[in-house]
Amino acid sequence: MRFQGTLRKLSVVVATFVGVLLTGCQFAAAAPIRVGYIPVLGSSALFVVDGKGWGKDAGLDLQLVRFTSGPQAIQALVSGRIDAYVAGVLPLLQVRARGVDVKVLASGAIEELSVAARGKLAEGLEAGDAGNQSPTALAQRITDFTTATGHKPRFAAQPQGSVPDTVLRYWLKQQEKLDLKTVDIVGIDIDAAQQAFLAGAVDAAVLREPALTVIRRRLPDARILANGHEMLPDQPGSVLAVVNPNAPDRAAWKNKLTALFVKGTTLLAEHPEEAAPYVTKALGGGLLREDVIAQALKASAHDFVADPARIVPGVKALQDFEVAEGLLRSATPVEDLFDLTTWRQATP
Repeated sequence: MRFQGTLRKLSVVVATFVGVLLTGCQFAAAAPIRVGYIPVLGSSALFVVDGKGWGKDAGLDLQLVRFTSGPQAIQALVSGRIDAYVAGVLPLLQVRARGVDVKVLASGAIEELSVAARGKLAEGLEAGDAGNQSPTALAQRITDFTTATGHKPRFAAQPQGSVPDTVLRYWLKQQEKLDLKTVDIVGIDIDAAQQAFLAGAVDAAVLREPALTVIRRRLPDARILANGHEMLPDQPGSVLAVVNPNAPDRAAWKNKLTALFVKGTTLLAEHPEEAAPYVTKALGGGLLREDVIAQALKASAHDFVADPARIVPGVKALQDFEVAEGLLRSATPVEDLFDLTTWRQATP
């Protein structure tokens, strides 16, 4: 009897130990994954993954960390405060040049950015005229504007070194063959650029959806000077990147997160209306209605592209431009920033 009692106690101890061990393993597998993101439409795949609960279903504890600017997200990445990143790709080249191991695993969107104009800078343009004017015509438009107003046209973008700023400068100088001294470029954050444009504080702005949909509704006379494709074909937009992707702790979730991100991107491209509630919750902040977000998603459906190989040439072109302009000291191998294998494995 004493032996059986001892055996029972031993069984309880062993069972308890195994339970604690299993609980510990489950806890380790569900360790928080801190995903830093910029609240723009190009990050929508992340909002779909989170909103639909796909991460939780896959055993991932995703903790979304919102940043209002690229520099904030990059600082968090460099300091190790985030594990993954969903935002613009160009700053990641600079991060790698500083010795940080970060890889782009998937694209979220391409050709996000367009240039909208208002007032005298948009006069004479019909809706849908983007791309129908020659570089000479744009140069003359800028000259006429400056003569009529007594000041150069003001273009709002994000801070220098950001993707919007670089794409704007690239378009003006490389595509339109303009002297950058003929315009004033103002570097402000994303929301401020939209508000400045709506308030008439600037004459043009580099914007993306849903800001473009909002502007079309509020300012019927606003026009598109150049859409995303015209600024740069396959223009690189938001990406999914992982810090220290080959670290042992990343193996538990890197491929899963990439597969879910690709799944979210596919849904956005094929069924944008299904994604609208989740994107509205992430971007609307109670200020944008779901129908506005739904319209913006439908307008952008063809821009949701997960294949990271699509944006490699555009990243190279923009990096070369930044080096030529003195914004970067030297070019780094763009291919080293991309992990194309994980995306291929994640694609159905």
